[in-house]
Amino acid sequence: MASVKALSLLNMRKFSTSSVSNQLVKAPLQLFGIEGRYIMALYSAAVKQKQIESVEKDMEKISSSLNADKAFHEFVTNPVIPKNLKTSAIKEIASKLSLSAPSSNFLALLAENGRLKSIQTMTTLFKQVMSAHRGDLVVEVTLAKAIDDSIKQELQAVLQKFAKKGEKLILNYKINPDILGGMIVSIGDRYVDMSTASKVKKYSDILKSSV
Repeated sequence: MASVKALSLLNMRKFSTSSVSNQLVKAPLQLFGIEGRYIMALYSAAVKQKQIESVEKDMEKISSSLNADKAFHEFVTNPVIPKNLKTSAIKEIASKLSLSAPSSNFLALLAENGRLKSIQTMTTLFKQVMSAHRGDLVVEVTLAKAIDDSIKQELQAVLQKFAKKGEKLILNYKINPDILGGMIVSIGDRYVDMSTASKVKKYSDILKSSV
């Protein structure tokens, strides 16, 4: 019997295929994890069906609805509601929001696979993909805690040097206390780990190897 993960990946391939080709259109930004795979499939479907701008607006609608409608947010994140009920309800919601075919199919797929709880994360990822699609340079900075605006300005000035002429720098900040301190910077497919946690691990490994 196929595993849940295998079925999920198979569903994503079916979602992104067309009668012309079943090859995924490569996203302009490297994404990781299961959420990243779903967004790459959505991007591919949107490009193939020439509805990329419509899908972008759809993701903004969904994100706004989740922030504004508490009941909607609780519905998509509630793990107790059966998948079949979520699937039928999400189709009605997609119709009321006048979502495009790729977006409607995307939401239905998330409901069927029990992934609606990650929709807010996915709308953020799609926004980042669209920034890269337009030629912006998307940088994700992971910090242990929030920093003030003056430090953000200094950091932006440093990171701006990585941008090519004409590229708009898009900085996305993420808080993760587990890194202890320092930062992790992702620029496109480049990844620099300057966190305290990575240094602690490095020194711990050195100490272990010397025993």
